[in-house]
Amino acid sequence: MRGEMTGDELHYYTRQGFVTDPGEHADLLDGLPIGIPALCQVVQGLLLHIFWAERYGVTLTEEREQEVEIRRVSRMLARMREMDPRPLTTGRALENKLVGNCRDFSVLMCAMLRHQGVPARARCGFGAYFEPNHYEDHWVCGYWNAGEGRWVMVDAQLDALQREVLQIPFDPCGVPRDQFVVGGKAWRMCRAGEANPDHFGIFDMHGMGFIRGDLVRDFLALNKIEILPWDGWGVMVKPDDALSPDDVSLLDRIAALTLVDSPPFADVRAIYEEDGRLHMPPGYAVDPGRFDMRRMDSETA
Repeated sequence: MRGEMTGDELHYYTRQGFVTDPGEHADLLDGLPIGIPALCQVVQGLLLHIFWAERYGVTLTEEREQEVEIRRVSRMLARMREMDPRPLTTGRALENKLVGNCRDFSVLMCAMLRHQGVPARARCGFGAYFEPNHYEDHWVCGYWNAGEGRWVMVDAQLDALQREVLQIPFDPCGVPRDQFVVGGKAWRMCRAGEANPDHFGIFDMHGMGFIRGDLVRDFLALNKIEILPWDGWGVMVKPDDALSPDDVSLLDRIAALTLVDSPPFADVRAIYEEDGRLHMPPGYAVDPGRFDMRRMDSETA
């Protein structure tokens, strides 16, 4: 869907948020190549997906697996620098790559693009390209292509090996809209009886409750709060039969806003700011200590 970016929206998505801010390691993002394919190669040279490690011949220790708990880009970069102090453009040996998942590939890509002044945002939803007749829990990065006047989705995780194994038929630098379903669209599809909720999820986790979590995670990411895939509270984790009519109304409303390529920016921000059910509980854990949610809100403005 084509559309014009407002000045406020452009400014908002070119600025780092609490999660993507590189902090004292911002120098590592200087001098990175310009262009989506080149940045994808940089990201792939730095991260090792925890569920693909064995495919690359890597056996992870329990200690290394804990790296997937890192939420903030500043700590990702600190750990990368600790393991290998060379510039990020120098691909790491497999054993020196940071262990992460799809969210980490997307958030790091987002941070790099924002550092270059390119509007970018992480999106949470479901990929249709991992298994037949299945929508896999997944994250991608969206960036604003000014020349084409539209948001383009990028799957920075899909390197040559994964593209071959999964037989990916498209360029990961431009994921087709029917191949990645954002949380809001999945919610609407299943609510309308157009899709089976049990076809959305990962491992043995699926159904409307799972979709609901990704719906809210995607909404939060549009507000530059890119939480971990297993983070959840409030309406995200309530049993289905414990949702109030007002909870369902809220979920339907944010789904309707976010299922399009260009969600109405003012409404997305207003709903987040006004509805406390979408806010992290005060003191929610973030690497490795705790933070004040009010401070986080001010830093993502």
